[in-house]
Amino acid sequence: MVVVGAGMAGLAAAWDLLSGPGAPRVTILEGAPRVGGPLLVSEVAGVPVDAGAESLLVRRPEALELARAVGLGDDLRPAATTAAGVWSRGGLRGLPAGSVMGVPTSVASLAGTGLLTDAELERAAQDESMPGEPPQDDVAVGRHVAQRLGAAVADRVVEPLLGGVYAGHAAELSLQATVPQLAAAVRSERSLLAAARRARGSAPGGSGPVFEAPVGGVGRLPLAVADAVARLGAEVRLGAPVRELHRTPGGWRLVTGDARHPVAVEADAVVLAVPAAPAARLLAGEVPAAAAELATIEYASVGLVTLAWPLPAAARAPQGSGLLVPPVEGRLVKAVTLSSRKWGWYADAAPGLLLARASVGRHREEAALQRDDDDLVAAVRAELRELIGVDAEPLDARVTRWGGALPQYAVGHLDRVARVRAAVAGAPGLAVAGAAYDGVGVPAVIASGRRAAEQVRAHLSDAAARAGGGQ
Repeated sequence: MVVVGAGMAGLAAAWDLLSGPGAPRVTILEGAPRVGGPLLVSEVAGVPVDAGAESLLVRRPEALELARAVGLGDDLRPAATTAAGVWSRGGLRGLPAGSVMGVPTSVASLAGTGLLTDAELERAAQDESMPGEPPQDDVAVGRHVAQRLGAAVADRVVEPLLGGVYAGHAAELSLQATVPQLAAAVRSERSLLAAARRARGSAPGGSGPVFEAPVGGVGRLPLAVADAVARLGAEVRLGAPVRELHRTPGGWRLVTGDARHPVAVEADAVVLAVPAAPAARLLAGEVPAAAAELATIEYASVGLVTLAWPLPAAARAPQGSGLLVPPVEGRLVKAVTLSSRKWGWYADAAPGLLLARASVGRHREEAALQRDDDDLVAAVRAELRELIGVDAEPLDARVTRWGGALPQYAVGHLDRVARVRAAVAGAPGLAVAGAAYDGVGVPAVIASGRRAAEQVRAHLSDAAARAGGGQ
């Protein structure tokens, strides 16, 4: 069988298929010259720093389980601090305690942050007595928050958190797809504050760490999985973009290679673990209904500017893990992660350095990413002088751009995904996986790969049973 794509979804699908009983022969076809997609470690000032996702959510076990399975278990470490703030109205403010993706559980929790004026707090308090029917259908998170709690809560509390995760706009993002535990509570609570309290109460508890990562960065994970599946017999072909996908009497034919030298690959089953746009192109001929739905999913492009300073020059930097910047502030930088504060291993790997990653770019706001590297670094440094108090010349700087990196979960996303999967289910031996479906975090992407593996494994088992029975 063939897995198309060697990002975390495709690698997880291959691992799941190969590590179980009766493992099939697996070939992974990846168009890029490396595995991992937007998970990558590269050096800044001689120190490895993630150029993509840099933490794994503990309450979702899939990523940590996979890391342990492929030999990274002894290297996993919790974040040394997760104390982040929000830059708002000229200063660094706190986040409301006990919120659900920024949606507060009480006005009192908002009052202590300094994010809102007295008038904005009074407006938020009206939620408890404001009439209105709980929405039964999907709604945009930001719009519902603004309606119930006021625009300031949406703009200065929810937007930097939720919009930051998706590099999108909270006023357009689906409540059901992005904050499902809150969506369930909203359907039975008129008050949004009450719904947030209910969602918070039903969330997995525990006093353990929120994030973990392997020493040296999350970008080590896809490399370790790729090595593991190769040891189990998988063939990993890099620089092998798949250009066509056709159904055959015995399964599927994929065409890879360049247009002048096409190479046909036969497969009895296929996991398509690529972003929505290339998936739509490949499915257009054989599963047009799925292709049409996938073609409507938009993506955001983002960038990271990673900088390193000697600690004496960065003495004024905050002690927490970083900060978020609401778009209403009108800045280029949307978030800053103080990597060497967040992850304790940098005390050994980078003694005497402050390492910071500034995030730029949002959905339909890609102009910032079109600047050349020097201009982008200069613009980010100008903002960081105020945001984190560092004005010194950095020892090193790295710019990383991720074009079309983050799918946008618009209102109705879950229904759209259900229609895609229903259409794909009509094509035996085919499954889809990736960030476009059930979540953009690393654990959710891994879970989608495992789900796809289960689907094709069931198909292969049924096909083997039919063949054994002479049918």
